[in-house]
Amino acid sequence: DVYNVLPLLPDQCIDLLFIDPPYNITKSFNGTVFRKRGLDEYASWFDSFIGQIVRLLKPTASIYVCGDWRSSAAIHYILERYFIVRNRITWEREKGRGAMSNWKNCSEDIWFCTVSDSYTFNVDAVKLKRKVIAPYKDTNGKPKDWDETEDGDFRLTHPSNLWTDMTVPFWSMSENTDHPTQKPEKLLAKIILASSFPGQLVLDPFLGSGTTSVVAKKLARAYIGIEIDELYCCLTEKRLELANKDNLIQGYSQGVFWERNTLIEQRAIEQTSSKQQLQLFGERLS
Repeated sequence: DVYNVLPLLPDQCIDLLFIDPPYNITKSFNGTVFRKRGLDEYASWFDSFIGQIVRLLKPTASIYVCGDWRSSAAIHYILERYFIVRNRITWEREKGRGAMSNWKNCSEDIWFCTVSDSYTFNVDAVKLKRKVIAPYKDTNGKPKDWDETEDGDFRLTHPSNLWTDMTVPFWSMSENTDHPTQKPEKLLAKIILASSFPGQLVLDPFLGSGTTSVVAKKLARAYIGIEIDELYCCLTEKRLELANKDNLIQGYSQGVFWERNTLIEQRAIEQTSSKQQLQLFGERLS
């Protein structure tokens, strides 16, 4: 229980906080039911544990909090009491139920906050690699703002607050679990790489199926995860064990994030890189 664990943690120990709380809807998490509340009641509930977390954060810490259209306003209201709210990230989910009488709900928010004006943001670690659809060149015939390679034409872009490159885990992905609100490993990788360094400590007080801890481990960060459901804790332990053998993150390779539907190009470049490494190794042996 998050209310029992938080008092056990020391002051100013956390470098990065990621919170994916129950949204303000009635939903069952493996038998544990969170019931929809009025906005004021939801805001009070959110405030009840955020107030306990503040003392755990280093002065240089960053905070990311997830929400949807129902809960986001209440979350933002409470966050402004404690932190500097710097941005709202909106990410597009490929999955989403259609509706006959409303717009399909396929986006969620992530509020980005900091404790102070001194914080980490590694912009070069979270660039996005996109395919160039209409390549253009300067007057000298050189590519302008894009790279021409054997495996295709690509452009590296700085990260924005609109994330359209996410794929919600589905049955054929190795990271997929039965958790109803599982976030993509790629999403956590962006946050962890942008706002922390190797060896720093990441906290997730609603760990769920363990994605935050798994990605933190793959990226050489320390982690603390709190989860009330025993089944999800066991699932997390299994995923952490598998991460010892496989630290790949789908959609992230060679130090960059790839836009959606570029798996073929990623594999082609990885194969080219492997061949070059083998060639260099052979030359050294000779």
